[in-house]
Amino acid sequence: MMVSFFDQFASPLYLGIPLIAIAITLPWVLYPTPSSRWINNRLITVQGWLINRFTNQLMLPLNMGGHKWALLLVSLMIFLITINMLGLLPYTFTPTTQLSLNMGFAVPLWLATVIIGMRNQPTVALGHLLPEGTPIPLIPVLIIIE
Repeated sequence: MMVSFFDQFASPLYLGIPLIAIAITLPWVLYPTPSSRWINNRLITVQGWLINRFTNQLMLPLNMGGHKWALLLVSLMIFLITINMLGLLPYTFTPTTQLSLNMGFAVPLWLATVIIGMRNQPTVALGHLLPEGTPIPLIPVLIIIE
């Protein structure tokens, strides 16, 4: 039997279902959901308090324009924290060690910020391509070269 170096990163199957899908969805099943009762239980109250504190700490250094990213960043961080909690279980392989999962989150967010920055402030975005203190006549040439 030939074994490749990268076989350790292959997602194992159980009854035809990739275990990575089960590992990603299982923590969300364990989260409590608010009920129709007037008073929530302690777990839901603590969970809501932690999410509010996390959002406040994340948005503290940002101006109002940066607050539109709050929902995306907070949900991404809670997802990553939940997935990384799987690493506390013995003999488990956390899904965030897979480069495909990390790049799947990183590349679209990075590309979105670059495209939004180019659309909203093109001169500032192009200014990052220039060295500090560039003479004004050289600016168009250096932007093309860089």
